[in-house]
Amino acid sequence: MDSTLEGKVALVAGATRGAGRGIAVELGAAGATVYVTGRSTREKRSEYDRPETIEDTAELVTAAGGRGIAVPTDHLVPSEVEALVARISAEQGRLDVLVNDIWGGERHFEWDTPVWEHDLDNGLHLLRLAVETHAITNHHALPLLLRNPGGLVVEMTDGTAEYNRNTYRVSFFYDLAKSSVLRMAFALGHELGPRGATAVALTPGWLRSEMMLENFGVTEENWRDALERVPHFGISETPFYVGRAVAALAADPDVPRWNGDSLSSGQLAQVYGFTDRDGSRPDAWRYMVEVQDVGKAADATGYR
Repeated sequence: MDSTLEGKVALVAGATRGAGRGIAVELGAAGATVYVTGRSTREKRSEYDRPETIEDTAELVTAAGGRGIAVPTDHLVPSEVEALVARISAEQGRLDVLVNDIWGGERHFEWDTPVWEHDLDNGLHLLRLAVETHAITNHHALPLLLRNPGGLVVEMTDGTAEYNRNTYRVSFFYDLAKSSVLRMAFALGHELGPRGATAVALTPGWLRSEMMLENFGVTEENWRDALERVPHFGISETPFYVGRAVAALAADPDVPRWNGDSLSSGQLAQVYGFTDRDGSRPDAWRYMVEVQDVGKAADATGYR
């Protein structure tokens, strides 16, 4: 992308890995200054105990053409988020894009386990990680975002509002968490719209995150080797695809048309014309409905 976001300041909350990292990098590729936050640093790992760090993400942002600034932050701690926003205010005097991609729940949910059998502490902690963090971050960051007209808030979730309304997602706690974030964007749309800003919910499709690739025993270079075991993985996309969706939204002077809406990377690719890094345009949620969920044989033809 060209430098369409030159002079803009973004905060990607939860940018250590996955979609958050892809979004931060693509905002940087468009010329933005991007603050990246998370709990995994080169000095200390989070409960994930994975190698990705926010410093790595910041360096990738800068290498892409922007300016990446890593700030270790636990978004469950209001004082840390307050200090983060105060720093952005002091250093930049503005915030144009807020992306709430805080999650951290992969190890806290149990597939197809009813609420009375699910570990309660894990379920409640998942809700804190997925919902409370977003509320805390919005509370502290939105006054800065509203200083200038045209601000954008992106609430990252899993699944569109339409898909999640009709589909049970994994378990009680997971389903509740992802639906809550969708509703959060709707509520923010009502509160931000009259004040000159825009809020949307955004979902990637089947994400080829670091953890997903590792789980399937493949890399980004040979990810198609997983199709023999997981055929529907053929519709998957890189984290940079949804990153390009956010960059396109942030650069769109008519972005208020989406205020309060639920969007997907595949949907926005059709509108804005961007592609994934391999030149394809995966439309995962349409594929889920029309192919996977109705039991058809895996075939991404016409969907990417």
